[in-house]
Amino acid sequence: MKKILVTGGCGYIGSHTIVSLLEKGYDVISVDDFERGKPYVPDRITQITGKKIFNYRTNVCQLRSFRTVFTDHKDIEGIIHFAAHKMVGESVQRPLKYYANNISSLMNVLYCIREFNIPELIFSSSSSVYGNIGRLPLTEDSPAHTQTSPYGRTKYFGEQIIQDMLAVHNFKALSLRYFNPAGAHESALLGEPLEEKPEGLVPAITHVAAGKLEKFTVFGSDYPTRDGSCVRDYIHVMDIAEAHVSALEYLMEQKEASLYDVINLGTGNGITVLEMIQAFEKATGKKLPYTIGERRAGDVVAVYSDNSKAKKLLGWQPVRSLEEMMRSAWRWQEAEMERQPPANTTAEAKGQ
Repeated sequence: MKKILVTGGCGYIGSHTIVSLLEKGYDVISVDDFERGKPYVPDRITQITGKKIFNYRTNVCQLRSFRTVFTDHKDIEGIIHFAAHKMVGESVQRPLKYYANNISSLMNVLYCIREFNIPELIFSSSSSVYGNIGRLPLTEDSPAHTQTSPYGRTKYFGEQIIQDMLAVHNFKALSLRYFNPAGAHESALLGEPLEEKPEGLVPAITHVAAGKLEKFTVFGSDYPTRDGSCVRDYIHVMDIAEAHVSALEYLMEQKEASLYDVINLGTGNGITVLEMIQAFEKATGKKLPYTIGERRAGDVVAVYSDNSKAKKLLGWQPVRSLEEMMRSAWRWQEAEMERQPPANTTAEAKGQ
């Protein structure tokens, strides 16, 4: 079976996509330096699939070491490029970090595509390329030049760079503009990393429900939406993972030497932050304390997709419900807490 390289393979979406690739019979090589990806991922992927993957602990931004992957594996036939920083708020505070990392990593992937004649590329893009758009749902033809954060601009610039490269070198590429991945693998062995101060909405919800944070903050209640909170299109991470495999197989089936397209990956339904809280409470039976805070820099009012192009071209559509997403996220939170080493007993006593 064909060998696929996944950059950022020990990150959230990368790890779940590797599971889907292995289950479809592909050989997989991962590249992740563990700056944000997790070292436990390869072993847990093996527990889920029964198959081992090799991870190069390499920064994709360092071209010399990244090239080693291709000299070691001359039979790589496709790349799924995830490796990037992805926090909107952090990108507003540290724009140069985001431009340096996200753009240079993509450029190095493209250098290697040219040098080693890799025929297919799946680029992990984002709905953040659309910015604040008045007309919803978003289609692939919606304007994509008014991003509200440096993170969104790195994805928009990345798409342009790929197209410029296609003008001078033949390969096939898809940019997948996905919306808001959430949830975890059904095994509870993989999920969104549970950092001490989670940036994502669903990890923040599960942290509060687990008592690791005092309360959940809804950033803004005066947006022009049905309940005043932001609207997003939340989609189960395993649906996203399976879409990447479908996208890769779509490219492999195309006869053209050179091809480029963009595809939205979402459910097509807009859910508010307050509705997400309600969905979590319904799925888990746990009451979630929350407070209303100020608007957060870089956030857009409402974003949700028209996913008809993905259905038509890829034969893909999301199959997991919002409640499944929330239940899997909660099981992941509980399982990770059980796997953590015991807390210092002295510290616990002092805190009682």
